Amino acid sequence: MLPPDQRDRVLTLTGSTSIEVCERVQSLWSGYGEIVRVRLDGTPAIVKHVNPPTAGNHPRGWNTDRSHERKLRSYAVELAWYRNWSSRCRDACRVPHTMAATELDDGGWLFVLEDLDAAGFPERRFRLDRNGVTLCLHWLAEFHATFLGESPDGLWETGTYWHLATRPDELAEMPDGALKDAATTIDARLSCAHYLTFVHGDAKVANFCFATDSKSVAAVDFQYVGGGCGMKDVAYLLGSCLDERECERSESVYLDIYFAALRTALERNRPEIDVRDLEAEWRALFPLAWTDFYRFLAGWSPGHPKMTPYSERLAREVLTNLAR
Repeated sequence: MLPPDQRDRVLTLTGSTSIEVCERVQSLWSGYGEIVRVRLDGTPAIVKHVNPPTAGNHPRGWNTDRSHERKLRSYAVELAWYRNWSSRCRDACRVPHTMAATELDDGGWLFVLEDLDAAGFPERRFRLDRNGVTLCLHWLAEFHATFLGESPDGLWETGTYWHLATRPDELAEMPDGALKDAATTIDARLSCAHYLTFVHGDAKVANFCFATDSKSVAAVDFQYVGGGCGMKDVAYLLGSCLDERECERSESVYLDIYFAALRTALERNRPEIDVRDLEAEWRALFPLAWTDFYRFLAGWSPGHPKMTPYSERLAREVLTNLAR
């Protein structure tokens, strides 16, 4: 856990005099490094050490040069996020404070971040009740309001890890048909929306940290943050924490919760925005955002559990509307 030279680097970057490595939190996707919990002069912190492998080891077999370059780009994006953008996030869209972030001479990256567990967000969840979903939707609404209309300098021009332009291999693997044929049109509709913001890009429930009182959340993992329509995050979040029956039953309820929170955030901070116009546009784009991710799964992992009848129904409706 955390080689001696990187421990020294952490001390130098943070101006600390002592480091105690407490535990390995997790390995990074595809063996690209690790996340370690430490104490710096007694203060809890998280160290994310990115040490890219020389050979790919993708869990689903996508070991290509393009995949490797996409991952490297994602860490450069995360560096830009923590250096230049994360400080814009207020308590309502809480993120870890940056203690240090740098690119290493060996081609890796080192992030030293606030330990959100110690900051009051120690709970991780995999399924959510309505209160949990609401907390995450409020976080997304505040995040989207904060960065509405911003140019994603240093970030992905178009956020999300499944963005079509970065996934030509997966598109090629899709079976021929209407969904494959419509992929570029769906992407263009989302990317050319009048109202664009920053999307988290990987807003699954596992990337939210919950307070013990279940009254607030914080978010982590900003490798795929970039420009886009906020519905991409909302659709991906709901798909990550709700089963098919709950999606069918509560889609409109959760969209109402999100847009009410977005309206409040924009009226407070961006009163010049025509909220009704934004909401009308984004509501219409929600099925396309859901179908865009469904398109990715169809090429990346056919038969994935998230390829539900609910997703299939939304995709059919989108394709029918596009054909009119």
